[in-house]
Amino acid sequence: MADRPNILFIMSDQHAPRVTGCYGDKIVRTPNLDGLAARGVIFENAYTPSPLCVPARMSLLSGRYPSSQHCWTNSDPLDSDIPTTAHALGAGGYRPNLIGRLHSIGPDQMHGYAERQVGDHSTNWVGGIAHSLGVLAKTEGPFRVSLERSGAGQSAYEVHDRDVTADALKALEQLAEARKGGDSEPFSLNIGYMLPHQPYVANKELVAYYLDKIAEPTYDKPAPGTDHPYMKWWREMTGIDTDINPLEVRRARAAYYALTETFDTMVGQVLAKLQELGLAENTLIVYTSDHGDQIGERGLWWKQTFYDDSCKVPMILSWPGVFPEGQRRKQIVNLIDLAATVLDAANAPALPNIDGRSFLPVIHNASAPWLDETYSEYCTDGMAAWAQGIPTQQRMIRAGKWKLNYYHGHPPQMFDLETDPGEINDLGLDPDKTDIRDHLQAKVLTHWDPEAIKATMADRRARKELLGKWSQAIKPQDTYRWQFKMEDNWLDNS
Repeated sequence: MADRPNILFIMSDQHAPRVTGCYGDKIVRTPNLDGLAARGVIFENAYTPSPLCVPARMSLLSGRYPSSQHCWTNSDPLDSDIPTTAHALGAGGYRPNLIGRLHSIGPDQMHGYAERQVGDHSTNWVGGIAHSLGVLAKTEGPFRVSLERSGAGQSAYEVHDRDVTADALKALEQLAEARKGGDSEPFSLNIGYMLPHQPYVANKELVAYYLDKIAEPTYDKPAPGTDHPYMKWWREMTGIDTDINPLEVRRARAAYYALTETFDTMVGQVLAKLQELGLAENTLIVYTSDHGDQIGERGLWWKQTFYDDSCKVPMILSWPGVFPEGQRRKQIVNLIDLAATVLDAANAPALPNIDGRSFLPVIHNASAPWLDETYSEYCTDGMAAWAQGIPTQQRMIRAGKWKLNYYHGHPPQMFDLETDPGEINDLGLDPDKTDIRDHLQAKVLTHWDPEAIKATMADRRARKELLGKWSQAIKPQDTYRWQFKMEDNWLDNS
């Protein structure tokens, strides 16, 4: 094992792994992520602990599933006494620095980081003062308008990420200067981006480039009367239950590809600076995202489902001279496992009582023992604008070739991903698969009680409603808040 490494952890938002060259896409231009994969190990079956931003990120930080740390929604805070990877790295001798997106709600905007720059686009507080996207209002959420107002232009999310990249380059320069001054301590630098999260709006030239090349979605919307009842409700609530103009589909997909290329270019700037300054040696580089985006597959958009387009994440790890290069792993892993793995590689203290497992042995040896099983959770309390007050309790298990999606109050879905990678043939009610379904559903419900979760979330909602009234009346100051400008958001589909 090499000396304790530097750590460069890059995290995007809503990047579907299939829209990356190294994951097989023949259209998107992602040379920097592809190059990183060529110099490291790529995981083909990495999953998010929740297909929603805040719970996914808080689970990565804590190494715990949402049901273990009680952060299920974008308005749930992570308790400050739950140790995070940043706490563990700090205890292990690092001084963890975060530039950009953390996306934590509540008064603790550090969660163990020693330093932080740029900050988040959103308020710290439940009920706090929201940002405005001007002409792109509501396009960042799961609403039909995100497809109607898509294409060429600019969103403040991209402007935010330019600032993140600029500060990341400055931070690397400062680290290089410190090295010249004799500082030999390894660094830990996390860079949090917002792209390629919608709004589906991007540079005009890039959108035009992809409009000429983009393919139609691979999988069609289910025929009337064949959709799962929850998915039917979801389409109705978000306004995608009716047919979408084909031009809107192509435009939004082209913009997503363009945003992915834009993000890759920013990653390239960071990696080039790391190399230029002589900081690449003995540096563990990690790239991942919090969840994916369905970009029109099955007539679905955004995340919030357990289909692989939403629930899988890219995961690439490179450590020159230590990790293999240009290799792929098929093992089923999770962001909570990534937390344990980074701490293992850094020889930092392990987080107590976590759900994640270090897959460091798997990186070194594709045949190392590993339990090919993981979970993802999606539970809501009805507070979201699109939910109409209706809470949900859902959990997915991926075990070997099987995936089962549990919907409390609805039939399950089950797919054989070996023969049906597109998740088209739902076997949830197949009488010939009863034993498999019952076995997987029993695993889902072990130590996971949907009625107890519903009650806990209802109690937390009552607390959040009061906290929301407090913040609206008091208007407490936001910390590490990146300020939006409405004029940074515009469309140009002329």
